[in-house]
Amino acid sequence: MQGIIHITTAFMLFAAPIWADTCPQAPDHSESLSALISDIQAAGSESEARVVSNKMWRLWADAPNEQAQAILDRGMSKRAAWDLLGARADFDTLIDYCPGYAEGYNQRAFVHFLSQNFQAALIDLDRALVLSPDHVAALSGRALSLLGLNRIDEARATLRSALELNPWLPERGLLDNGGALAPKSQDI
Repeated sequence: MQGIIHITTAFMLFAAPIWADTCPQAPDHSESLSALISDIQAAGSESEARVVSNKMWRLWADAPNEQAQAILDRGMSKRAAWDLLGARADFDTLIDYCPGYAEGYNQRAFVHFLSQNFQAALIDLDRALVLSPDHVAALSGRALSLLGLNRIDEARATLRSALELNPWLPERGLLDNGGALAPKSQDI
């Protein structure tokens, strides 16, 4: 009987997730992000804006703790290697562990977008934006997902909102003459 108890105890220890604690609150980078938004709006060139954008990404990708950071980094590496199923599994794990961390939802939305599951991407992007309203990348991703669903007017309005925060977004060309989100009067 004692052997069964030891085996059961060992199984419970190994069956538990790697982390035993709960995810701490995500770092509050709102002041730094606001300053970076001001910087990118004042940027005089695309290269200057890219430097600021990279700083924004460092803030968004600053996970709540080491475990969350490891999961995020692993998922992003898998996504970059086009292992979308593996990336999705990692981002699911991250969201289960840290449901208050916006980047988990944003990254899973990106995987959905790459898989052309635009509706699922919108759900995750909306959650990311609730958690981080000035997440420019999530807002831009939302515009692209709406475009993928052929919800052109909503996509156009969402992209304009993103461009108010970061006028240097690469997606800005979608609003140019002939672009997929060009105002109707400018359609070719």
